Amino acid sequence: MTVADTGSANGDIAIPDEVARNVFIGNIAKLLDPLYNWSRRNSIWPVTFGLACCAIEMICTASSRYDLARFGMEVFRATPRQSDLMIISGTVTKKMVPVIVRLYNQMPEPRYVLSMGACASGGGPFKEGYNVVDGIDKFLPVDVYVPGCPPTPQALINGLIALQEKIDQQSIATAPWYRKDDPTAGMLPVPVLGPDLVDLRQLDIIRAKAADYEAQVTESAGVEAAAQA
Repeated sequence: MTVADTGSANGDIAIPDEVARNVFIGNIAKLLDPLYNWSRRNSIWPVTFGLACCAIEMICTASSRYDLARFGMEVFRATPRQSDLMIISGTVTKKMVPVIVRLYNQMPEPRYVLSMGACASGGGPFKEGYNVVDGIDKFLPVDVYVPGCPPTPQALINGLIALQEKIDQQSIATAPWYRKDDPTAGMLPVPVLGPDLVDLRQLDIIRAKAADYEAQVTESAGVEAAAQA
């Protein structure tokens, strides 16, 4: 018989695993996590948000043919403040990234991001374009990637099921949005509106770097001229 370390008050009482899940003094998280995760996984509300051709497949997935109501995901909300899932469905341009991040920041926690298609995950066929971001995960924490160009409704449903499986593994005790010392806070940059994603708050640093580079180029050119002479 195995025993569980439940972090009791005096630290010297070992409670068996089969009892720890049934006795309130065991571990509250173990008691609440199954019910909490079950309620969240079966009531995911995606935000009504689409970008490009993948959005057409997302719309088809929400139709009666595929019946997302089986998973509790058929309620697409028209405002991010009532949503907990953002589906990045399409090509992400540099001009659109600030808007996407703004919508994500308006979503209440817990919130999730699903990257749908090759363009959202890595730029797709437009990866070398001057105006396309090669991966939304540089700006948002992506939970599930759905490959394809575009993915079929069945592939998107499979990604939603994968998200449900991820939610089943989460715990109230370790979820980052319930921690005061959130380890993920501040890890992702907040882009500023503009076609080149230049952070206007860092203009002084950019100018200093540009001046250093220009000085290095001038110095190397002088050295080459002296060597040729």
